[in-house]
Amino acid sequence: MRTVRDADGTRYLLVKRSGESSRVRDPETGAERYVANADLEAIEGESVLETAAAGVPTATRRAIRALHDDRTLGLLVILVDEGPFSVLELMDGLDMCESDLHGRLAEFQAAGLIREVDVIGRRGYEPTETAVEVVDRLRG
Repeated sequence: MRTVRDADGTRYLLVKRSGESSRVRDPETGAERYVANADLEAIEGESVLETAAAGVPTATRRAIRALHDDRTLGLLVILVDEGPFSVLELMDGLDMCESDLHGRLAEFQAAGLIREVDVIGRRGYEPTETAVEVVDRLRG
């Protein structure tokens, strides 16, 4: 498989090359179609895997990198459904040790999934629109 682009600059995954045309896949939709070989140009230095991943919305890709297990996903879902929370509320209400909680919150911040806010005079976190979008998308 290779990454190619057509005359309009649209990127595709080259699935199969034939004499006159090639079957290509749109990474955003997964739809396949045939395009004349003369209209395709190979893109050197671009990873096929990165091209394939580009079809997944940016917000979803960022969340996937931050969500390592079901507990982490559950934390994000609770923040989206019920947030904002102070750090103390999270520590008291969740079955997660302090270092694990802070580590996950730091990853969420780095991924743009939460932001720090004041919750009744205490440091806390609320979900960003990106987090809400991701959880909605994951719920289908």
